[in-house]
Amino acid sequence: MAILETIVIAFWAMLPAYVPNNAAVLAGGGRPIDGGRTWGDKRMLGDGKTWRGTAAGIVAGLALAGLLTVLAPAVADATGIDVPEFEPLAALGLAAGAMLGDILASFLKRRTGRQRGAMFPGLDQLDFVVVSLPLTALLAREWFFEVFTVGVVAVVVILTPILHVTTNMIAYKLGLKNEPW
Repeated sequence: MAILETIVIAFWAMLPAYVPNNAAVLAGGGRPIDGGRTWGDKRMLGDGKTWRGTAAGIVAGLALAGLLTVLAPAVADATGIDVPEFEPLAALGLAAGAMLGDILASFLKRRTGRQRGAMFPGLDQLDFVVVSLPLTALLAREWFFEVFTVGVVAVVVILTPILHVTTNMIAYKLGLKNEPW
């Protein structure tokens, strides 16, 4: 598989996991998932992790996976790159895994004394990947191993931090985020 083809497949396959956290920021607000509860002397998650944002993120990821599935044959015809169609459980694993990864990262941030929005290098950029890929493999094993070859996973691990930093900088400049990371 050519490098460009691997990059395109990696980006395409991860889009349903890339979009949920952005959708959650746009639709967030409302009741926090942790309900204000603490663990010891620290909040469990914080006000930034809400039911509305989480639901909106998952729905956005699922909707995007559906759209990409419809577009996949035309993209393959136009480019010669056989981009994957998304099985429903694969789409769910990617979208829900992305949101769960972000929630778990928030939990870890609180445990390490970081405040909402504080930087946590590495975790901030890959939290959703670390959860969405195994969850997708669990829910849609055959699809996962067909799509996420070693090369595709390597591209995801390299490409994701670059995309994450870039989109966060854009969101910060647009006033959608309070910090550029």
